[in-house]
Amino acid sequence: MSNPMTGSQIVLDCLVQEGVETIFGYPGGAIMPIYDALYDYTKQLKHILTRHEQGAIHMAQGFARASGKTGVVFATSGPGATNLVTGLADAQIDSTPLVCITGQVFAHLLGSDAFQETDIINITSPITKWNYQITDAKEIQETIAKAFYIASSGRKGPVLIDITKNAQIQLIDKNPYTKVDFIRSYRPKPVVRHEIVKKAAALINASKKPFIIWGQGVILGNAEHAFRNFVEKSGIPAASTVLGLGALPTNHPQYVGMLGMHGNYAPNVLTNDCDTLIAIGMRFDDRVTGRLDKYAKQAKIIHLDIDPAEINKNVATTIAVWGDCNETLPLLTAEISEKKYPEWLAKFEELFQEEKKIVIDKEMKPESEHLTMAEVIFEINKATSGKAILVTDVGQHQMVTCRYGSFLNTRSNITSGGLGTMGFGLPAAIGAKFGAPNTTVIGIIGDGGFQMTLQELAVIMQEKLDVKIIILNNSFLGMVRQWQELFNDKRYSEVEILSPNYITLAAAYNIPAQKISKREDLKIGLERLFQSTKGFLLEVIVGKENNVFPMVPQGKSVSEIRLF
Repeated sequence: MSNPMTGSQIVLDCLVQEGVETIFGYPGGAIMPIYDALYDYTKQLKHILTRHEQGAIHMAQGFARASGKTGVVFATSGPGATNLVTGLADAQIDSTPLVCITGQVFAHLLGSDAFQETDIINITSPITKWNYQITDAKEIQETIAKAFYIASSGRKGPVLIDITKNAQIQLIDKNPYTKVDFIRSYRPKPVVRHEIVKKAAALINASKKPFIIWGQGVILGNAEHAFRNFVEKSGIPAASTVLGLGALPTNHPQYVGMLGMHGNYAPNVLTNDCDTLIAIGMRFDDRVTGRLDKYAKQAKIIHLDIDPAEINKNVATTIAVWGDCNETLPLLTAEISEKKYPEWLAKFEELFQEEKKIVIDKEMKPESEHLTMAEVIFEINKATSGKAILVTDVGQHQMVTCRYGSFLNTRSNITSGGLGTMGFGLPAAIGAKFGAPNTTVIGIIGDGGFQMTLQELAVIMQEKLDVKIIILNNSFLGMVRQWQELFNDKRYSEVEILSPNYITLAAAYNIPAQKISKREDLKIGLERLFQSTKGFLLEVIVGKENNVFPMVPQGKSVSEIRLF
C-alpha cells in the first residue's frame, strides 16, 4: 500500500479537509477506534467531551446557529446513538446543519442483537435530511463529503453517518479528498424563474397594505443584507417569526414585532387586514398561523422559500417564488417601486401602543413586589446594548426573551423553535460560545428546562468557558401552568417543581453564582454576571403565576389574540 490508513484515520482526515475544528461527543465501545485515532489529531481537531450525547448534539446545534458552520457530533452505538434522537429531530425541524457520526457493531453482527446494537438508520430516517451506514472503509471519504454537502446546502439539516467497527479499523489506501458540490438527483436549490419574480413585484407594487413576514430562511441563506435592502426600498412593515429574529435589527423603523402565539398584538391582528402578505423563508407554522381557515383570507400571498415542500403545504399561495432568498430577493428588490406606507405603518404603531399600555408597561413596571421575566430581559438589553447572543430553553422565559430581547445582530437569538425541546438551552449556549467565542453568550433558562441537562455545567468547568447563565425561577413548569390556569380551571397537575440550591450546585462546578429575588438587587446581580471573566450563574426568583401575554389561544385565529 502506498499510503495505508485506517478507516478511523480517514474519518478524521475528512473532517480536517472539510474545515472542521470543533467536535462535540462522548466515547464508547463501538466508536473507540475513531477516538483512538483522535489522539493523534488534537492539534487539528478540538473535541469537547460532553456529559451526555443529548448535550453533545444540542451543543453542535448552538455552535451551528451561532457560527453558520456545520456542527459535528460523535457518539457510540446503541444508547449513545439513540441519545441523539431528540437533537436530530430538533435540528431537522429547525433546519440546522449537522453531521453526526455514530459507531456501530461489526458488520457481521448486524441484525444479531449484539451488545449495544441498535438500527439507528431506520430509527433516524424520519428525522434526518439523509443518513447512511458504512460497512467498508472504502466508502468513508465519498460518504462524508456527501454528508457535509447535503447538511449545508439547500434547506439545511442534520445528516447521520453510522460506521461499523470493522470499517473503522480496516486498513486501506487513502485517496485524495474531494469535496462534493453535486449529487445526481439532489437539487438543493432551483434555477430562479425571473418571470415569477416580476409577477410578484407587480403584485407588491399594486398593493395598498402589503405586509412582510419573515423567518429563519433569511439567516440560513445569509441573505440579511439582501433582505434589508428589500425591506427598505419597499417601505413595507415587517414582522419576524421566533427563529427569524435578528435578520433585521429589532430597532429598525419598519420592524413591527414578532408573530405567533405569544407574539406582538399588531402583526398578528393585521395579518388579517393586509391585502398582500409577503412570506420570506418561513413555513407557516401553526404557532404563526393559528386557525388556518381564518388566516389571511383577504390577502394575496407571495411565498419565497427554498423548499418546494413548504409551498402550498399549509397556506395556499397566489405566487410562489421558489429559490434561495439570497438570489430571489435582489431580483425582487430591483423590480419593485420605492414606496412609503405612513398610514399603514401608523396602524401598527396604534396597536402597539395598545399592547404597550395593557401588557408591556405592566410587565416593565409591575405593581407586584415580585420581579417579572420582562424586567430581567429589559435590563439585559441595557447591559449588552442588544449585541449579545441570547440562548433560551423552552417555556415562558423563551417567549418573554423573544418578545422583549433586543436583537441587533443576526444569529443572536438561538432557541428551539419547531420541536420546543426543554433541556436545549444550557448545552446550546455552550455550543454557541464555541461558535462565537468573541461574543457575549447568555443562556436564559427556566428552572424546569435547566434541570434536564444541568450536568453540562461540567463542560463550562472543564473548558473554562465564559458562558453567562440566568435561571428565571418561578418554581413552576410555567408554560404548562399558564395553560392549566387559562384552559383547565387552574387544575395545576404536576407543574410545581422543586429546584436544588443552584448556588451550591454552581459552586460544585467551580462556577461563581448569585441568587436574587428583590428588584433593587437586579442591576447589581447583572453587573456581577457581566463583570465576571469566567462562567457565571445568576438565579432570579420571579413571580410564580405571571402569564405571558398577548396570547393566541389554540384553535383561534390570529386576530382573536388576547391581551389579558
